[in-house]
Amino acid sequence: MQDAIDTQAAADIRVTPLSPACGAAISGVDLTKPLSASAFRAIKAAWDKHLVLVFRGQQVSQDDQLRFASYFGDLGSRKKAPEALRARAEGVQQDHEKVLLVTNIKVDGQPIGAFGDGEFWFHIDSGYSARPYKYTFLYALELPSRGGNTMFSNMYKAYEAVPAELKEKLKGKKALHIHEYNRAKQASSSGDISGIPHYSHPVFVTHPDTGRKTLFVDRLMTTRIEGLDEQESAAILDRLYAIGERREFIFEHEWKLGDFLMWDNRCTIHARTDFPKEERRLLRRCTVEGEPLHE
Repeated sequence: MQDAIDTQAAADIRVTPLSPACGAAISGVDLTKPLSASAFRAIKAAWDKHLVLVFRGQQVSQDDQLRFASYFGDLGSRKKAPEALRARAEGVQQDHEKVLLVTNIKVDGQPIGAFGDGEFWFHIDSGYSARPYKYTFLYALELPSRGGNTMFSNMYKAYEAVPAELKEKLKGKKALHIHEYNRAKQASSSGDISGIPHYSHPVFVTHPDTGRKTLFVDRLMTTRIEGLDEQESAAILDRLYAIGERREFIFEHEWKLGDFLMWDNRCTIHARTDFPKEERRLLRRCTVEGEPLHE
């Protein structure tokens, strides 16, 4: 069943939900062309409702991608890792400050981009920074024969599933997010983290656009709840990770060449499934800058 868009200039746009959790396919839009104001409003309304949007069969240049993303805010700059961790995140073809190549491709033994092989645990793009990206836009250029799917969890639904007594206990509390530029190993808050990107955000965030509450933690980078002892914090975080990763809250996207995805980082977490490491995978990412988050 399709949702109708009721604006005349957006009459060709169709929104088809892809799962009960989140995600919708958008048809009737050519991302190589400028958007009308009504088409923008239609897409934004669909985005607020479905959290993740999928555009199939697009032929999008880097300039097209950046132009489209810029309709939704100021383009985000690629965050560079500290020197000690830079080998995990920088590639020899990361040559545009607004673009990140997500790839396992190497040239002369050197990665051309970042975050190449294997599974990638659930995380929030730049959740470790003071102003996490609002939005992420990802375009498929090369894909393996299988795997490398991206899973998105609806964190509005996760928040709603947190038991009332736990919501009360965690009211007003913040959690520490740390980025060690790993893909499938939880960050550690022990020892000196001054040289590692980190920031504390509310466990529960009010989405600035929709006004809805969302659970803002993820397994990869959220390491400690402030104001709790280490053992209690770890136990509660394990409960929250499990809630956020419930299968009924997840939409799993199987990539096809020409797919263009966009998602809201303030109300989703996302992960990647494993894929054959000997096969090439290349996706081009850009983002929109965010703002401080509040409970």
